Amino acid sequence: MGCAGDERGYFRRGSPFWLAAITLSFGYYTWVVFWPQSIPYQSLGPLGPFTQYLVDHHHTLLYNGYWIAWLIHIGESLYAMVLCRSKGITDGRAQLLWFLQTFLFGIASLSILIAYRPKHQKRT
Repeated sequence: MGCAGDERGYFRRGSPFWLAAITLSFGYYTWVVFWPQSIPYQSLGPLGPFTQYLVDHHHTLLYNGYWIAWLIHIGESLYAMVLCRSKGITDGRAQLLWFLQTFLFGIASLSILIAYRPKHQKRT
């Protein structure tokens, strides 16, 4: 998003494949945790019986895992802010975009920021 020459506003959107995969996965996970009675298990192929087994025998683990996943995403988002500062991304809008994208998509976003290597200009 930011200009090629302006590293302070660097932002890159994640891969559409990963953004879609994570959105669908987290959506399904939310459905399983909060509305398991409405899932058409028999229509989901091999995923149906597996999901039903997890709901029937490990619902507490699913519930706790759901909130732990969100806590991990919060931690990744905060780390993204630290990385922004250390890599010279000081533009408030770019930082907000990194925070939100990492909060929603986790490592799929954070890995882009980790891989980013700013070009440091010599100071004279």
